[in-house]
Amino acid sequence: MTIKSLGNPYSEKTDLRHGADCGCDNCLAGHGHDTDHAEPATMSSEAMLERAVESAVVRSVFGQNDVSRRSFMGMMGGGTFAAALASVFPMDKAKAAILDELGAPEKTDLNIGFVPITCATPIIMAQPMGFYERYGLNAQVIKTAGWAVARDKSLSGEYDASHMLTPMPLAMTLGAGSVAEPYIMPAVENINGQAIVLSNEHLDKRDPAQWKGFTFGVPFEYSMHNFLLRYYVAEFGLDPDVDIQIRVVPPPEMVANLRAGNLDGYLSPDPFNQRAVWEGIGFIHTLTKDIWEGHPCCAFAAPLSFAEQLPNTYGALLKSIVDATQYASDPENRKEISAAIAPTNYLNQPVPVIEQVLTGTFADGLGEVQKVPDRIDFDPFPWHSMGVWILTQMKRWGYIEGDVDYKAVAEQVYLAGDCKKVMEGLGYEAPDVTYKSHTIMGKTFDPAEPEAYVQSFPIGKA
Repeated sequence: MTIKSLGNPYSEKTDLRHGADCGCDNCLAGHGHDTDHAEPATMSSEAMLERAVESAVVRSVFGQNDVSRRSFMGMMGGGTFAAALASVFPMDKAKAAILDELGAPEKTDLNIGFVPITCATPIIMAQPMGFYERYGLNAQVIKTAGWAVARDKSLSGEYDASHMLTPMPLAMTLGAGSVAEPYIMPAVENINGQAIVLSNEHLDKRDPAQWKGFTFGVPFEYSMHNFLLRYYVAEFGLDPDVDIQIRVVPPPEMVANLRAGNLDGYLSPDPFNQRAVWEGIGFIHTLTKDIWEGHPCCAFAAPLSFAEQLPNTYGALLKSIVDATQYASDPENRKEISAAIAPTNYLNQPVPVIEQVLTGTFADGLGEVQKVPDRIDFDPFPWHSMGVWILTQMKRWGYIEGDVDYKAVAEQVYLAGDCKKVMEGLGYEAPDVTYKSHTIMGKTFDPAEPEAYVQSFPIGKA
């Protein structure tokens, strides 16, 4: 296995991102990195972890900006910088602490499922950009047709872990829509990043009150897309179970169904919102960030048994995902990432379509070019309050019944403590609390009063 991402962090010749201008031997000639360090391909698992710690510390000093790091190393010299860093930071103790806490992965060859959407950006990019390798894993990301398939292959053990929608591990743990199996979600993949798209045939129907009788697509029942669409139309007086029809449509089939007239619109993950505009058949009615700013969408999830039986592998995988998610959160990296995830085995989309989504500069299908830098963003922290909100909507619309211990379920599934520990270990900031209030279409959600919130809506099944 070629470990391209574990290069010498003190060398100005090594691009730790491994972009087009990387000067390391591995990228230029297919061999090891700098000759003054052990070749990653021959490193032991412990040596890989030590190098990963060293790289994470150095990268954090430069705010994850590899251009600045290389420039500084070229001016000052890597050896001089290493000595200066060692005088203020106990690198050896940090390495020892990590190794004491997290040994070598018990299993290095992993299968990770993903549905080809931009919400899965960190999970996808972690393979071509070397984030899995950085933590000693040989992970293969496997394109999956839709969420039911992702769920079933995860439940059967075919996938070690999977890209999932944030409501899915909650539903799977409760046995809603599937057999009950304890699942964990230690990291969110993206926040925002969705949109409501309407067919160009409905350019004159911008008011949701006019949508009675429309058919909308969502990617899965247990999805933020479904719950946000239901919330949105209900705020305009429509009962989503009576006044409109909601169909589950796999994301890659959204555009074709819109073109064929099978759907009047959809609330979908990207790039399929932007693809409808690209193909001239639809327009963006609203971004979901304008419904709920900062809402979660997709996540990294796994069976609880995976973490219990393979704790070191689980820890290394979580580090890979969190590190990749933080890298994706930097707008300066978005064009590079767009090119990395565009190929056929990943999103299979034109690079300009992905760039419009990730950079937030996009055509809206109404003749305007919008600039919304946080159209999609990436934040791994799994707020317990977000889990509670999702459970309230599952209760509101009849997906779960009876008494629900919202707080206990959210804390069992959303492993905020694991995420915080990894974030801080990698040099990133993490919240000190796991609950906060959220505002959705002007209405404040208090996670301390979930049942009262459910009962506060005039439209719903609860």
